[in-house]
Amino acid sequence: MADVELSGMRKIYGDTRAAHVAVHSIDLHVADGEFVVLVGPSGCGKSTILRMIAGLESISDGSLSIDGRRVNDVPPGERDIAMVFQTYALYPHMTVYENLAFALTLRGQSKEQIDTRVRAAAAAMHIEALLPRKPRALSGGERQRVALGRALVREPKVFLFDEPLSNLDARLRVQMRREIARLHRELRATMIYVTHDQVEAMTLGDRIVVLRGGQVQQVDVPSALYERPVNVFVAGFIGSPAMNIIEGTVVADGDGLVFQRGTSVRFPVPGQYRGALQPLAGKPVMLGVRPEHLTLGNDAPHLRARVDLVEHLGNEDVVHATADGMEITVRLGPSSLPDAGTEIGLRADAQVHFFDGESQRRVDGS
Repeated sequence: MADVELSGMRKIYGDTRAAHVAVHSIDLHVADGEFVVLVGPSGCGKSTILRMIAGLESISDGSLSIDGRRVNDVPPGERDIAMVFQTYALYPHMTVYENLAFALTLRGQSKEQIDTRVRAAAAAMHIEALLPRKPRALSGGERQRVALGRALVREPKVFLFDEPLSNLDARLRVQMRREIARLHRELRATMIYVTHDQVEAMTLGDRIVVLRGGQVQQVDVPSALYERPVNVFVAGFIGSPAMNIIEGTVVADGDGLVFQRGTSVRFPVPGQYRGALQPLAGKPVMLGVRPEHLTLGNDAPHLRARVDLVEHLGNEDVVHATADGMEITVRLGPSSLPDAGTEIGLRADAQVHFFDGESQRRVDGS
């Protein structure tokens, strides 16, 4: 296996008069054996970065190294990587066995070597019974297993995954996430995985790279992204349902500070944030609180909101409400819930976050 180093890597489309910068000067080190996930909304540059690593897109500026070797101008077939695509990309006229064996045949390996590696990969992906079949006789989940097996049989230095589960239904996605996690645990292979699904990212990644507009917003372990997002974008993107972001101002209140918005939101600023928020008094500030950190409570509530919708999900309920024009989401355990159209009081006694309203960067407490 190998590490991967991206240094100032950029991708620019078009000429100087109408240039579009798709990826802005990315610096990223993926350690040997690490599972790194690139996540972000459509158009953020994540697939472009993966395709540059694979050699399917040229690198406009900067450098890319795999296992200490600069590979900017090395053809894809000589980079010793294997890529799993969203569309499976299986040869329809070949059997599963022939699909798995194809790359090894091109390398000129003996029939005995090919058979050993194909059957080992098939066993690892639990597709031994599928070897005689052709892709048209397989389900979507089976085809994706074959695509993973085809990457596995090559024994590459780096595995690349380009949204491999997006064509599967919810149940199969969970099953395939388990298979990919198991493969990484057993192989300890270097893997770089692209997805727009933050649940996949949080489930699979040792570290996650959050991208927006071709720029890295934050690189960290999943728990840190959830607990200490660096800005409003990361705070809203990581977590399902998304973090509530409430725009308002901080004002003096006796010896302390209060965050407020209109007459519906009034939240005493915790002591550890007072020093950092004092210079922002009277300026735009954002309060962030996750749906699971809000509780119902009409006794001295921090927010008053009107219920728009209640989703009953069995093990939990999600309340969608509006407070002074801002949408609020509350995640609750099964309990006595308010009806749509009623007014509720909410308290945010657990973890909260503050962001500078202008820079949208996180304000750190002392």
